[in-house]
Amino acid sequence: MAHWQPRFTAADAAIIKQQRTCDGFFKISRLTIRHSLFEGGEVEIVREQFQRGDAVCVLLFDPDNERIVLVEQFRVGALSKADSPWLLELVAGIVEEGETPEDVALREAVEEAGAAIYDIVPITRYLPSAGGSDEYVDLLCARVDSSGVGGVHGLQDEGEDILVHVLPFAEVCELVANGTIDNAATIIAVQWLQLNREQLLHRWGCV
Repeated sequence: MAHWQPRFTAADAAIIKQQRTCDGFFKISRLTIRHSLFEGGEVEIVREQFQRGDAVCVLLFDPDNERIVLVEQFRVGALSKADSPWLLELVAGIVEEGETPEDVALREAVEEAGAAIYDIVPITRYLPSAGGSDEYVDLLCARVDSSGVGGVHGLQDEGEDILVHVLPFAEVCELVANGTIDNAATIIAVQWLQLNREQLLHRWGCV
């Protein structure tokens, strides 16, 4: 089994000064940090850290009908980066205090897709943009009955306007392959399902 350990630990870096520079929908802090160097000694740097909280993204898979449930919604980060800032994504949400990743997945599946999920399986945890954001993403897969799933969902008081899509698994794989789906969580989850689909079906007793 492959095993790797970083040269340094959290004890080799320290925040010397912290200043909140943005306190809106998301938070930004300017940090003065001192950390160890690979060739010896230390360096002091100033960096902005985007603080948006940890998130959960969940792939809704219907193994009985070979379908995936995805959601389409406006994303401000894609305004100048894509042909359209409306992206096709996984159901996702921010972790509130006291919640587990599974709690978030169950809540957001109802809020964003009107779907009940079960048999939740962890895929991985990752830092989507460690160069500037403190966000950790828990990526999950869950079983869903896609029959009757669809429509427009989301919480109005959170400005959500979410269109639900139920697509064949093969079509979603094609959308990832041709670059139509271009957000990290969805790409990772779909590629994971391509690699682990048979094992997942056995786990769920579908074969």
